[in-house]
Amino acid sequence: MITRAIDGKIRITLPLTDEDISELHAGDSVLITGSIITGRDAAHKRLYELINGGKELPVNIKDEVIYYVGPAPAKPGHAVGPAGPTSSYRMDKYSPALLDLGLKAMIGKGARTQPVIDAIVRNGAVYFAAIGGAAALISRSIRSSEILAYEDLGTEAVYRFEIEDFPAVVAVDSMGRDVYKTGAEKYRKV
Repeated sequence: MITRAIDGKIRITLPLTDEDISELHAGDSVLITGSIITGRDAAHKRLYELINGGKELPVNIKDEVIYYVGPAPAKPGHAVGPAGPTSSYRMDKYSPALLDLGLKAMIGKGARTQPVIDAIVRNGAVYFAAIGGAAALISRSIRSSEILAYEDLGTEAVYRFEIEDFPAVVAVDSMGRDVYKTGAEKYRKV
C-alpha cells in the first residue's frame, strides 16, 4: 500500500502490489515498511546456479523485495549493526533471472545495466536506491533480523529483515525511467 503525505513523502507498506509499483516514479523519495529479504553476490550466485539447474530455491522469491546488504554484527539491543547498501552492479548478472521468477523490487546503490532495466520493465518491478555511506542510519530502520538461508556465508547469508521507514529513492521505475540517466541529463550543459 502506498500513502502520500502532505510533506511529499511517500510511504510504502509491503508487500508491494502491481498497482503500487505502477504509482512509483523515478526520483520519488520513499519510506518503506514491512518484510524484506537480503542477499549479496555470493548468495545471488548460489540462487542463480539453482535456477539454472532447475532446482528449488531455499527462499521463495515471488513478490519479495531484496536488499543488497551484508550487515555488520549487531551490538546489544540492535537487530543488526551498520547495514549500508552494496553496489548493485555486482548482482546484475543474476537479477534478471530473479525478476523473471517474480521478484518485485531490489534495493541497492548505483546504476543498473540495460538487461536489468529491461527485466524490471518486462516484469513490472522497481529498483530503489538506498543512501551509500549511511549504514548506521539505515540500520535504525531495521527492527528484526533472521537468517533464512546460506548461514555459512556469514554476513552475506540471506536474511529476513522487518523494516520501518527505510529511506530510499525510486531509481528505476516500472517504465524503465532511470534517475541515474535523467538526473545526469538535468545538469548536462547544452
